Amino acid sequence: MKYSTPPRSALLVMLSIILLAHAYLGMRLFPALGLYGMGLSLGWLTLVLSSLLLPLGLAARLISQPPWADRLAWLGLLVMGLFSSLFVLCLLRDVSLLPLSYLLSDAAYQSWQIQSALGVFAGAVLFTFLGLINARRSAAIVDVAVSVANLPAELVGFTIAQISDIHVGPTIKRPYLDAIVDKVNGLEADLVAVTGDLVDGNVADLSAHTAPLARLKSTHGTFFVTGNHEYYSGALPWIAELRRLGLQVLLNEHVLLLHGGHQLVVAGVTDYSAGHFYPDHQSNASAALAGSPGDSPFKLLLAHQPRSAFKAQDLGLHLQLSGHTHGGQFFPWNFFVRFQQPFTAGLNLLGNVLVYTSRGTGYWGPPKRLFAPSEITRVTLQRG
Repeated sequence: MKYSTPPRSALLVMLSIILLAHAYLGMRLFPALGLYGMGLSLGWLTLVLSSLLLPLGLAARLISQPPWADRLAWLGLLVMGLFSSLFVLCLLRDVSLLPLSYLLSDAAYQSWQIQSALGVFAGAVLFTFLGLINARRSAAIVDVAVSVANLPAELVGFTIAQISDIHVGPTIKRPYLDAIVDKVNGLEADLVAVTGDLVDGNVADLSAHTAPLARLKSTHGTFFVTGNHEYYSGALPWIAELRRLGLQVLLNEHVLLLHGGHQLVVAGVTDYSAGHFYPDHQSNASAALAGSPGDSPFKLLLAHQPRSAFKAQDLGLHLQLSGHTHGGQFFPWNFFVRFQQPFTAGLNLLGNVLVYTSRGTGYWGPPKRLFAPSEITRVTLQRG
């Protein structure tokens, strides 16, 4: 897939917003710190450099080729994560200044202005450092028990290992994915589900880094559904590549698994937005389950976005596994997820179907996770 250049007008708008946001930081923080002369010049120069570096995180592949594109992306994405914390903390500081101007004496208020400005910088650096550690560490195993009414005894204890939103790309490479595969294999699950957003880049650049997926082991194999980032990265070549690696890609279809003498339905839909890229990939839960046995004791749907459950809730499903949200990944984005998705993370009920939303096994954009740790999910069925 070739990466097209955004329209010049869109680039100008984006750059203008970035410059204005950095100007806000300078105007609000530099006077409080008493910067002048050379110190003030260096401060503004740093903000200008940040304004130029920040877009590199997402646009590096448009101006360079690996490995330099990856190095530029690393730099730009780290700056993006730092700037995000700076901007949010500066806003919170400004919110606090108004009431404190009435509550504190002039001397105390002046002291708070200085200390809080320093706190913005210190907090942003700390949050970015901790977020980097959390993002780059190996994802933890999260155990989730799902109760299914009248579940046969032979299916009690059936386990599904779910990984999602790994985003192999500029900052996530083969060693990162190797560690994930090792952990998943250690679970000895009955089934492995990969619920989309596996990659950020094309097959030619990333096939060597997604190769560890061929090592995934489970009783019934590995099943994959597309996420929105597969379509950004060239879904058709990736579908062919994943099938070559031994993954079963479910495109609005289902398979029947025989376990303990019972037929289980494993269905998968394309990403919620797939129809915008390929009309014949329009997400369709009804088509995915068409012809499946109505008396199956367990029906599973894999769907990248939790909101797919709105069209799947009355189809006799027992569980939908999703991702997409990253649990918000880091503050304050966790508060915005609910404007697009019904759930941010965890096990929830939508209509007649349980929906488990993974916080993701990797990360997207800035290598940063705060209060939304990555996970490898082990779902265990029980009678309830």
